[in-house]
Amino acid sequence: MNTLSHALHTLSYMGLPLLLAMVLHEYAHGWTANYYGGPTARSQGRLPLNPLAHLDPFGTVILPLMCLLMPGGFFIGWAKPVPIDPRHLRDPRPNMAVIAAAGPGMNLLLAPASAALFAGLLKIDPSLLGYWADSSMELRQDLLGKLLLPVAVMCVYSVMINLLLMLFNLIPIPPLDGGRIMTSLLPMRPALALARLETYGMLIIVALIVLDPQIMVITTITHTLVDRIAGEVLATATFFGTGTPQ
Repeated sequence: MNTLSHALHTLSYMGLPLLLAMVLHEYAHGWTANYYGGPTARSQGRLPLNPLAHLDPFGTVILPLMCLLMPGGFFIGWAKPVPIDPRHLRDPRPNMAVIAAAGPGMNLLLAPASAALFAGLLKIDPSLLGYWADSSMELRQDLLGKLLLPVAVMCVYSVMINLLLMLFNLIPIPPLDGGRIMTSLLPMRPALALARLETYGMLIIVALIVLDPQIMVITTITHTLVDRIAGEVLATATFFGTGTPQ
């Protein structure tokens, strides 16, 4: 399978979970801001669950596809950030901490929810494990099996994508959510010093990605933490779905 066809094959399974993870991440920010009295997201039409309201042409479509076309490249993407004006919040600093945490919190909920759906699909058709197993387990070839397999694969991707988005966004560098949480919780002087980094935040993040082979920050998140946690979550889902430890 050549690079383009492999990318399109992967995107056919990864696209929907990635889109839902990014859109619901931003929706959680907007909903929480609205709850605390910030109407900006609602007034600008950013609270619908319609993906088109949150789609960023470059960050949601072009960049993820470019990452898939680059063998061994780092996979990254984003939806259009939800506008939030802290001046409208009832208690700006603690409210902003909760609003910033709402996005990763949504991803934290979506990961086990996807695993639970995966377990339910295995209950219906245990042979779905044959897609990943190196054994002689054969996939069902009837209509039900052909319908369930794409959903099961998307559930597995959804677990990994949501864990990746959660952990990556919790890196304490503005404008990532972790940086916003820190600037809301730190005493005023260090909070202001950290907030000044926001202008250069994306450059710092890009530098972390470029220098990752030497410093191993991103790799630790994407491979060590995400792979380990996703493995445990999916092993648990498989046990509940089939009754067989993995």
